[in-house]
Amino acid sequence: MGYFRELPNIAYQSPLSHKNSSRDYIVIKNLFRRTKLYDFLENNVSLLDTFTIGEGDRPDTVAYELYGDSTLDYVVILVAGITNITHQWPLPDYKVYDYTLEKYGSEEKMNEIHHYETYEIRDNNNRLILPPDLKVDADFKIDGTAHKFPSSTRYTLRSESGYLQLDDKDEFTVLTDKIAAPITNYQNEILDNEEKREIKILNRSYLQLFINDLRDVTRYAKSSRYINSSIVSTENTNVVNP
Repeated sequence: MGYFRELPNIAYQSPLSHKNSSRDYIVIKNLFRRTKLYDFLENNVSLLDTFTIGEGDRPDTVAYELYGDSTLDYVVILVAGITNITHQWPLPDYKVYDYTLEKYGSEEKMNEIHHYETYEIRDNNNRLILPPDLKVDADFKIDGTAHKFPSSTRYTLRSESGYLQLDDKDEFTVLTDKIAAPITNYQNEILDNEEKREIKILNRSYLQLFINDLRDVTRYAKSSRYINSSIVSTENTNVVNP
């Protein structure tokens, strides 16, 4: 991963058992020198584009596709705001089932209802009564009388299978009137995985500027432990002053 090449070093007191003296240091990468994209840039339409992660894509393959260099995978990750690649990068489709089974412990629990998602409901004047795709629980209901519409009002439900005329009554519920679709634990994991596929990416024309800014941010300013802009030292607590 090219990101580690950009991180500065730090001279740290040696913890090695075979060190030559208590004054020995080892040079390591400073993993605490982390960066993120400025919040105010996240919605910049000229700087960022939207990208859909394909089946089997990895950060390095996406970087190669976008920038012609697989070692720029860290640019993809940083711009997308990913801090945990294991949980924030989409799984291949064939792994979602195994992941869900391990998470819930059995197929029975996988197929339990996680939540419901509403269908669109409109009245006979095409007024929106219930928007689609709201996540609700089994107790969710809508009260027709709350809208203060005439008793002659009719409600039409729009689902994947088409349009359905609802019964003429004042209250509609999830379990009785099927105004929302059940989503199982497994289906929910599939939906969550698909949501991870859409990420923000850096427009190629800003790539070198981004890398230069990253290097400026991660370099050290002068201090009592400063050696140069890419390395500082820690205090050696193994050395006791007289």
